[in-house]
Amino acid sequence: MTDTRIVDAPSAATEGPDTSGDPAAATPANPFHDLDAYVAVPRLEGLVLSPDGTRLVTGVSTLDPQQVRYVSALWEIDPTGARPARRLTRSAKGERGTAFLPDGSVLFRSTRPDPGRADPDPDVPPALWVLPPGGGEAALLASRPGGIREVAVAADAGTVVVVSPTMPAAVSADDDERRRAERKERKIGAILHESYPVRYWDSDLGPEQPRLLAVVPAAGGGERGELRDLTPAPGRALDEVEFDVTPDGRTVITTWLVPERGGRRKGLAAVDVATGERRMLLDDPAWEYSGPRVSPDGSTVALRRFRRPTATGIALSTLALLDLATGTLRGLAEDWPGWPGRPVWTPDGASLLVSADLDGAAPVFRISVATGAVQRLTPDRGAYSDLQVCPDGGWAYALRSAVDCPPLPVRLRLTATGDGDGTDVGSAEVELLPAPASAPEVPGRLTEVTTTAADGSPLRAWLALPAGAGAADPAPLLLWIHGGPLSSWNAWSWRWNPWLAVARGYAVLLPDPALSTGYGEEFIRRGWGAWGGTPYTDLMTVTDVTVARDDIDEGRTAAMGGSFGGYMANWVAGHTDRFRGIVSHAGLWALDQFGPTTDAYDYWRREVTAEMVSANSPHRFVDEIRTPMLVIHGDRDYRVPVGEAIRLWAELAERASAEDGTMPHKFLYFPDEHHWVLSPQHAKVWYSTVFAFLAHTVRGEAWVVPDVLR
Repeated sequence: MTDTRIVDAPSAATEGPDTSGDPAAATPANPFHDLDAYVAVPRLEGLVLSPDGTRLVTGVSTLDPQQVRYVSALWEIDPTGARPARRLTRSAKGERGTAFLPDGSVLFRSTRPDPGRADPDPDVPPALWVLPPGGGEAALLASRPGGIREVAVAADAGTVVVVSPTMPAAVSADDDERRRAERKERKIGAILHESYPVRYWDSDLGPEQPRLLAVVPAAGGGERGELRDLTPAPGRALDEVEFDVTPDGRTVITTWLVPERGGRRKGLAAVDVATGERRMLLDDPAWEYSGPRVSPDGSTVALRRFRRPTATGIALSTLALLDLATGTLRGLAEDWPGWPGRPVWTPDGASLLVSADLDGAAPVFRISVATGAVQRLTPDRGAYSDLQVCPDGGWAYALRSAVDCPPLPVRLRLTATGDGDGTDVGSAEVELLPAPASAPEVPGRLTEVTTTAADGSPLRAWLALPAGAGAADPAPLLLWIHGGPLSSWNAWSWRWNPWLAVARGYAVLLPDPALSTGYGEEFIRRGWGAWGGTPYTDLMTVTDVTVARDDIDEGRTAAMGGSFGGYMANWVAGHTDRFRGIVSHAGLWALDQFGPTTDAYDYWRREVTAEMVSANSPHRFVDEIRTPMLVIHGDRDYRVPVGEAIRLWAELAERASAEDGTMPHKFLYFPDEHHWVLSPQHAKVWYSTVFAFLAHTVRGEAWVVPDVLR
């Protein structure tokens, strides 16, 4: 395996024109010691390449003047690395959802007011705007009462297709607006459901239903177009939609949710842009399909297929190819251990590029369409996303992050050698491109911990260490357990960022136990249906090896996790007293209660049996909890409903309260947050409370309530 050479490019913060308003100019070198500085760090998201390959566009989110929300602006990046990044848009409302038209015009979504209206609506929903290829003022292209969501463009024809939530009975945009106005005026929030589910993550489903609409250019060549409804009666079929448009603009290839007993499954459909006629392409009760990408010649769809889990059959994500002429579906690289993201075609249609979880990283791979042979292009420990390929196929572009580096734009030359068995790696020179925001320096170092499980399976974890940790000054340890559980610690996280803890003197252990992705099918199978078994023993095994290091203080440790990690934190609390403190964020507590109340019970009941629930529910071991716990939950969390935390809190209080009602446990509750706690000020509250709890339990300091909570 040859090393990837990562080459620095000029930064917009250090060269080029005036950088006033440039987020890189204001990025502190090390913001991890100060939560105000940390939440103010600019954040890159998304990457899109122009059809001619000369322009890259990304979004940069920064704090608004009140510091209560993030606002995204579009920035252009030079794919050659010769010029500094430059800002394209500037508005108080922000812009996102970028796509290019064939002529180089930039499409984006924004809630900025319509300059053509004398009385601009302050609560305007997101509309579709277009920015000319040479720059200048953006113009409103299309709007809809329910707003515009996802956008896709036909590569050759330039046909634009969007998603817009629409009232079910609406027959036009005017009718949709009338129905919305009536509900608003009469203060009606009621929703009538006639199928399952009713919620998704942090949102109620309904009364709107997403529809696909095609943008029809304005008559006479005007800028503003009209929207033609392609799916006037979709029901709930386009919830969670992913779609692509064939290069000739004639067909939309879209996911389509098919009703079934007690839920729905995700199939794939083709919708004719001219007539709205729909035909199902893929529908299999054993599989679901997502991430469709149409080949450059329009003949084939590359997609991800997900094997629907059962009590004995594990979930599995693989790639496949669908021949649109014959309807033949062919698996691709099915024995490969990578857990793939959404693929992208090379311009010649001979290969797919895809990033995939693998061994604690998410490298870029090239997969032959003809043979399924896999070549790894990036041997470094980066996690690559938002892959784009230049028109001549010579370069690919991506956002690269790592556990110790936030997303930054890079390019890599598409040359490789080897026989394509997944282990041979070509010489991939990865070059950092001039970014709108620089990466802050992390306050420590990252290393890897490896060991072997009792069944002989190799185990690994990332370990983030303070710079001064050593035998003379060992660091207290925080075990961080990832969510999912089909997931991996391999990329940067703004919400669970280990470097904030490292800046406060803690070492942070980030293990991938059984059920983690990127280690092959058998590694997932080890923990299937037995969450409290092998995943737990894997975590303890990796922790044992880590605390044996001379730079770790074995006597001062804590465990933390969110979502499935919160479940595991609850399980740890009832099965060991080795930790001084435990933080459970959005964690599952009583599995019998959780199943029917989560937003995805139809998924849950396929995988989980009554026996699994009984054997693996943390609430059954509440009497064994001896360790102080910090329980955290948001009321708008529909994936793990807040009832899990409320019941945990009540059962802790019943057992741990003194006569005066005091107890060692804490409950941080967010009435208006959901699964992730994303608003910048609430993120500060989250970290402040967690670090106060750890200082008290792990370091023995006095309990100090953060000022904002007093």
